Amino acid sequence: MVLLNYVVMCLIFGTTFLAIKVGIDAGAPPFFSAGIRFFLAGVILFSFMLWKKQARLSLLLHKEMVFTGIGLTFGTFATLYWAEQHISSGIAAILSATAPLMVMLLQTGISRQKLSAISWAGCLVGFVGVVLLILPGATISFSFLWLAGCVAVILGQIFYSAGAVYSRSVIQRFQDTSPIALNAAQMMYGGAMLLVLSLFTEQVHIESMLTANAILSLLYLIVVGSMMGHTIFYWLVAKTNPVFPSTWLYISPLIALSLGVILYNEPLYLLSLAGGITIIVGIILINMDGLKQLMGKKANKLSDISN
Repeated sequence: MVLLNYVVMCLIFGTTFLAIKVGIDAGAPPFFSAGIRFFLAGVILFSFMLWKKQARLSLLLHKEMVFTGIGLTFGTFATLYWAEQHISSGIAAILSATAPLMVMLLQTGISRQKLSAISWAGCLVGFVGVVLLILPGATISFSFLWLAGCVAVILGQIFYSAGAVYSRSVIQRFQDTSPIALNAAQMMYGGAMLLVLSLFTEQVHIESMLTANAILSLLYLIVVGSMMGHTIFYWLVAKTNPVFPSTWLYISPLIALSLGVILYNEPLYLLSLAGGITIIVGIILINMDGLKQLMGKKANKLSDISN
């Protein structure tokens, strides 16, 4: 059951980038569609947790939910949705995989701990991968908006890393509350902020949201991407450990890159493919210690079973 849910989660997270692209290309305003997605998903999930008595309405009154929503949802997805107007879904997915690198650098800066040699090597490899990924778009078919889109995704990962680091202390502070309820609350706030941003920056034409592609994209992202994907992620955290579910970052970006090329005819340069693989290698190096611990635990379990 764990392996099946893990595979489903990787597939879900690998398809959301293309779903975003399909909706935006259909004419859905990026900030408005992102806001609707996360606000509705948050409301539905939070209502369910209230019904299950695993959350309290007073949770929404805590400032921690607002700050987490700014990092994990508002800053991350405002930039991603805007960027996917100008870059392919595959490139956006690979650049989003730089999040662990950002998290590690932020944690190191806060704790002032020294990084291991392998972690520094992972940072260097990841940086080289980003350069390789962006290089074809910067040289072969130069576009300022394309470069701006790439930079926007990376900026979004800085927001995400800040939200991820902060959310760990929030989870410790609210140990009696389900992580799913905490995630739902921050999605509600992040989604509401995206809707406010849309109000001041976009002209929303309802007819553009009523096309088949826009509706299907939004429904898929709400139900499958935001509700199912994140629920499976937290279920896996509860059943295994925090490291194992996070390894989706090594698989889903390459799934997204492949789907964009095969299903949506997105262009792919070999140099960009090499850059994407290099970024994944860098992330693996950065998380090597955690992966070793994970593999050690798996080996011990297999040994116990065999005995």
